[in-house]
Amino acid sequence: MTKTRFAWTSLFVAAATLMAPAIHAKTFKWSSASDLPTMDIHSQNNALGNGIHASIYESLVYYNSKTFKPEPQLATSWKLITPTQMRFTLRSGVKFSDGSVLTPEDVIFSINRSMAKTSNYAVYAQGIDKVVKVDANTIDIMLKSPNPVLLNQLTELRIMSKAWAEKNKSTEPKDIKTSEESFAHRNAMGTGQYMVKEWQPDQRLVLVANPNYSGKNPTNVTEIVYTPIKSAPTRIAALLSGETDFVLDPSTQDLARLRSNSAIKVLDGVEARTMFLGMDQHRDELPGSNVKGKNPLKDQRVRKALYQAIDINAIKRVTMRDLSQNTGTLIAHQVNGWTKKADARFPYDVAAAQKLLADAGYPQGFEVDFACPNNRYINDEAICQAVTAMWARIGVKAKLRTLPLVTYFPMIQRYEASIYMLGWGVPTFDALYSLQSLLRSVGAGGDGNYNVGRYSNPQMDALIERIKVETDLTLRNDLIEKALVLGNEDVAYLPLHNQVIPWAMRKNVEVVHRADNRLDWRLIQVK
Repeated sequence: MTKTRFAWTSLFVAAATLMAPAIHAKTFKWSSASDLPTMDIHSQNNALGNGIHASIYESLVYYNSKTFKPEPQLATSWKLITPTQMRFTLRSGVKFSDGSVLTPEDVIFSINRSMAKTSNYAVYAQGIDKVVKVDANTIDIMLKSPNPVLLNQLTELRIMSKAWAEKNKSTEPKDIKTSEESFAHRNAMGTGQYMVKEWQPDQRLVLVANPNYSGKNPTNVTEIVYTPIKSAPTRIAALLSGETDFVLDPSTQDLARLRSNSAIKVLDGVEARTMFLGMDQHRDELPGSNVKGKNPLKDQRVRKALYQAIDINAIKRVTMRDLSQNTGTLIAHQVNGWTKKADARFPYDVAAAQKLLADAGYPQGFEVDFACPNNRYINDEAICQAVTAMWARIGVKAKLRTLPLVTYFPMIQRYEASIYMLGWGVPTFDALYSLQSLLRSVGAGGDGNYNVGRYSNPQMDALIERIKVETDLTLRNDLIEKALVLGNEDVAYLPLHNQVIPWAMRKNVEVVHRADNRLDWRLIQVK
């Protein structure tokens, strides 16, 4: 046994010893279709991963699961000193799971790390100029300009030990566009309720109680076992047999059976996640297309034709079995900035779509690459198969390829897909997060970080820059509506629906359903 493994084993024994008196200590076993892509908290901005990271690491503030208002976590209080200076008082006595004490230097390091070139989290640090230490328990976040959603953004900036990162050569996040790994990609060490005992990617993740955790912890769960199970029938079989306690993503076709089972309960809720298709609007020629010398997706008429050829009601009724909410925009109803005007869809109209294609010079249609994940969203592959068939009616031959989450997202971020599926949740519950990530031209500081079709419109960029700094909420929401409507007019994306998320669990499990589709580890009870 290596010295490192001996040290970790000793730590687990110590944790088990500390937890021994807890008679009601429970293991929580859960599953979904995919695995988290990395342990690195600033590498791949993925909702499943973010939710799991939140059990191991903490942020300055975190959402209350019932009110969705930011509340203290590592920070006990905060106040605006000036319009561009926010002061945070840190909770005293906080320790990482290795026993080292949290310091202001760890907070400064972590926020700076989130803004590194290889980070996918710069969008959450939007507007931050620098972080400075005031004293042993206080830091100031200095802003480039006023930021009305700073607290919302900070809920996703988790704090890492500077000493641990330096010791393990992980001072910068893993670059998801490459296969290179760092220590922080497969290992974790935070101040949260749990610590990693074992992670075998795509097989099993085991978390155990952190003996040094000092936060509020009403849960009786001392061990968490997560098993990614790609097959929907296998996931449900595991739940019904008691092999797992909770399934994050039960298949729509199994819900009636689950609801009628006296040992199971199902909680439903609309997720703040919008499903849509993106299109490469940058390259002059699309790889694999039979159109040579030009890119048909640069033509707004072609994009609108693809939009109007999608029978969204059929997808809702047949593919989603009514567990979806049709949308005409990129944000769900729970997100600040949503308006009915911005949510208006272009009508489903095959004849109009065919005319648009003919007017654009493609009366016979064309061939195009179409990439989708097959284990990330509810019925993701089935949705893409349905869309492929709908486009065939207007002569567009979409060559569908599906990939698992861990390879799909790096692929699209390398700009290797002509048309692609994305489901965009909004952790800040404010439209800026979507506008900046999806509609802003690709740039620094999180601008266009998931605009992998590279849509670009100077008018849109100007609107988003104003939204970033506007503190008059009425004016700001007017600007948001203008930006969303402009995106619709440009057909920057092809919006599909907002996900309705059912959670299935054994009757002895108590959880709070959240619109961001993540578990609040503090509130789980296993009876």
